[in-house]
Amino acid sequence: MLRSLVLVLGLVWGAQAWAEARPPVFVLNSLDADVSVIDPVSFTQIKRIPTGKEPHHLYLTPDEKSLIVANALGDSLTFINPRTAEVQRVVRGIADPYHLRFSPDMKWFVTASNRLDHVDLYRWLGSDAKEPLQLVKRIPAPKTPSHLFIDRKSTVLYVSLQDSDEVLAVDLATQGVRWKQAVGKLPADIFLTGDDKHLLVALTGGREVEVYDVSGTAPKLVKRIATGDGAHSFRALGDGRHVLVSNRAANFISKIDTATLAVVDKIPGPSGPDDMEVLGDGKTLLVTSRWAGKLTEIDLTQRKVLRQVKVGKSPHGVWTLDHQPRL
Repeated sequence: MLRSLVLVLGLVWGAQAWAEARPPVFVLNSLDADVSVIDPVSFTQIKRIPTGKEPHHLYLTPDEKSLIVANALGDSLTFINPRTAEVQRVVRGIADPYHLRFSPDMKWFVTASNRLDHVDLYRWLGSDAKEPLQLVKRIPAPKTPSHLFIDRKSTVLYVSLQDSDEVLAVDLATQGVRWKQAVGKLPADIFLTGDDKHLLVALTGGREVEVYDVSGTAPKLVKRIATGDGAHSFRALGDGRHVLVSNRAANFISKIDTATLAVVDKIPGPSGPDDMEVLGDGKTLLVTSRWAGKLTEIDLTQRKVLRQVKVGKSPHGVWTLDHQPRL
């Protein structure tokens, strides 16, 4: 009897300790120039962290020591401890960093300068370096470079050009342009399938995702996948096969099978769903509800909204260490 009681108490304590140890969730409030820090257990806002003007996107450093927030109009990057939510440093002089990405080999750090029409390639020197980033090349990218993706071999950078309705491919070894491809209206996020063969382009100006075969010397359009009005942002489900796309104007999220290139599920996403995060359990989705100024938690199995928390104005990027793989 006593042994059973000790076992039960141990399990309860272990569950509580695990819950308390779960890392915080970070939400960028683009029009408030700050970050909301959310307790994932109580789903409440713990605090706000001031950043530079218009933080839009964020990315984890390869060593997982820092979460980097790109402050577009602040021309700076804010480094935050992803476990304690403490600001570590601010790197200034980064021209209009709207979107950002590390290459899988951890050698390159890339920023898209949305309003300045260029993409910057940096060498990553490490979190502990006095100057962690070294600018190698500034590549013209007219007009309005929006989102970035790098292939698994760290050889090709893909850039969506929002206001010229194109996608740009850059060779990372030579820093030269490989090709530029006309696509549909207002391309936003882009996603490359696990075999590096198909590039998915979300068309915010339409209601579909275009799929291009990029395995050859020139891209080829192979399919248009109907999703919903304002197809905008991708998030891999973490199972190596499916990817989610938020349809910002349609208020729902489409689940795409990358093997069949077809929509296989529809998930609610209230009030302008934007960026997404899939938690480590593989069953819980976090999405920023941009028009409502909230973070929404969704049960993917039941396809239902579980709870919401009020954050700041125009919430955009969302991230936590407790997540499924992004590729």
